[in-house]
Amino acid sequence: QVQLVESGGGLVQAGGSLRLSCAASGGSVSSYDMGWFRQAPGDEREFVASINRSGSMTYYGSFTKGRFTISRDNAKNTLNLQANSLEPEDTAVYYCAAGSSSSDYRDYHYWGQGTQVTVSS
Repeated sequence: QVQLVESGGGLVQAGGSLRLSCAASGGSVSSYDMGWFRQAPGDEREFVASINRSGSMTYYGSFTKGRFTISRDNAKNTLNLQANSLEPEDTAVYYCAAGSSSSDYRDYHYWGQGTQVTVSS
């Protein structure tokens, strides 16, 4: 069973950038389609982006508008999310997940504990 640990969150000013990473252990990320979700207090978990096993296909939530880029490094067993032009509305806990490339969080089998991203105005 794969374990996922996110890192890279923090406090950033509006317009800034962050690079989130998700390190896997107990399994190889190359075996899984993977995705990023986010959840703000009181909101449902929201799809950010997903990527297939080879990295040849990526999918994004409509709100990303070209600001976010998902990538994976199967050799390093990591999943990444580059987030640019951040807005206060992007403030949330960001989670990586494995097992699907769907936009529905219920299709994923494995989850990290999340990393907080806070964007100040």
